[in-house]
Amino acid sequence: MNEPRTMPRVLLIDSNVYFVKRMTDALVKEGFQVMHHPEATYALTMIEWNPPDIILCATELREMGAFEIVPVLRGDPKTANIPLLALGNSAEKGPLDAYRAGCDDYIDRRRNPADIAGHILSFLHSSRHGFQPTELLTTTDTSLSGNLEQLDLPGIMQMLDQSRKTGALYVNAGETDGVLFYDSGEIQHAECGKLIGDDAVIQLVKNCQQARRGTYKLVAGTTANQRTVQRRSMDLLLDALREFDEASGHTAEREAS
Repeated sequence: MNEPRTMPRVLLIDSNVYFVKRMTDALVKEGFQVMHHPEATYALTMIEWNPPDIILCATELREMGAFEIVPVLRGDPKTANIPLLALGNSAEKGPLDAYRAGCDDYIDRRRNPADIAGHILSFLHSSRHGFQPTELLTTTDTSLSGNLEQLDLPGIMQMLDQSRKTGALYVNAGETDGVLFYDSGEIQHAECGKLIGDDAVIQLVKNCQQARRGTYKLVAGTTANQRTVQRRSMDLLLDALREFDEASGHTAEREAS
């Protein structure tokens, strides 16, 4: 009688033998079973009959990298839901390129393999078990972070909508703290101060536009255990920007009079 499989399976697609050895050792220590292929085209042929729990693929391969295999995976119902994490060398541009391409997460391959393995474990835990309290977030858990002065909240929301991302976006702008839980590009749950739901989304956007500075952190794969947002993300964003512009116009009129 076969024992049930308990070890999560990682498909590692990378042509750097030295990196693969170090990464495999780190993943095994975290309890993963690792399958490796140096070429994405060959690796894709075995996924259907031997599917992994998660795919870790380099972005710069000779024929086909992480960004190029996204449409292949998403176009097949049997592989559409397998998480794909891109491995690249750019900590700044890489995450945005990965999310726009449709990857579920991005990892800087220059990080310590043990940190990468921990990040993958956190990703799987988040995708399977949902919300993690904000105070428990670490650099390892966070897949995308930055400054709102470089990429504002409306821009981030549009990116997550277009790339159909799933995860929790934590935002801090001045005295404002909020979180938006995305599921395939749509906000399912939102909190901003004492507000929840649609009102929280609108207030968070307005506060960030007012503050003009702050930070954001995205934990890919995290889902909410409740749904409080009923309207489409982009409709809420447009309403928030309209209300902010109207309020700013009234303020300017009062100051001019």
